[in-house]
Amino acid sequence: MNTTGTLYGVGVGPGAPDLLTLRAVDVLGRVEVILAAASPNNDYSAALNAARPYLHPDARILRLEFPMTRRKDSLREAWNAAAQKVREVLEGGENAAFLTIGDPLIYSTFGYLLRTLQESAPIPPVRIVPGITSFQAAAARTATVLCEGVESLRILSGLNDEEELFHELEGADTVALLKVYRNAPAVAGALRRAGRDADCLLASHVERVGERLVRGIEGVDPDIADAAPPYMSLILSRKP
Repeated sequence: MNTTGTLYGVGVGPGAPDLLTLRAVDVLGRVEVILAAASPNNDYSAALNAARPYLHPDARILRLEFPMTRRKDSLREAWNAAAQKVREVLEGGENAAFLTIGDPLIYSTFGYLLRTLQESAPIPPVRIVPGITSFQAAAARTATVLCEGVESLRILSGLNDEEELFHELEGADTVALLKVYRNAPAVAGALRRAGRDADCLLASHVERVGERLVRGIEGVDPDIADAAPPYMSLILSRKP
């Protein structure tokens, strides 16, 4: 009788191989299967690229496809299919590591997989290995203090509408705005209304090839920059 394997959710940081934690390196050197999330239209995995130097030589790589869509039926189908593949690996007695850029529990596909696995018994053993986030890396790259004393730090999704973003910006000392590339006009409008347009920092592809760090609204507003911010972009904003 095979012992059920353990699923590890491993944060590999913003993308630079030397920013993985020692715990992540230890797990990656031991597990038999590496789970790499990918779009059906793109074979490239930034998380796999960052982790590759530390993988066990005999590790098997299994792609899990997650479509880039908001259609709930398509997403649910993809999560169920991925969960089934993971169950088959674990029930076969192999340990597996699901790789995720940044941290597994912050805007990560791993959260969807974990919830799907937990919806039906038996629930497999799961361990989480936290990772350095992109906004922490961007702060380090620019010596930006995120919060101190009684200040607040708020993590926001850039997919919210302008009005909601404005009110969230108004209520926090420091904001890390993620997923800004899809909704740049609303993000730029909210930053202007909140008086945060001059000193905001746009950080794209932090600690990766093509890294871009731009201060001010010019890097955010597509009407000024002639293009939306690149994929994997975030904004750091300290209250003036």
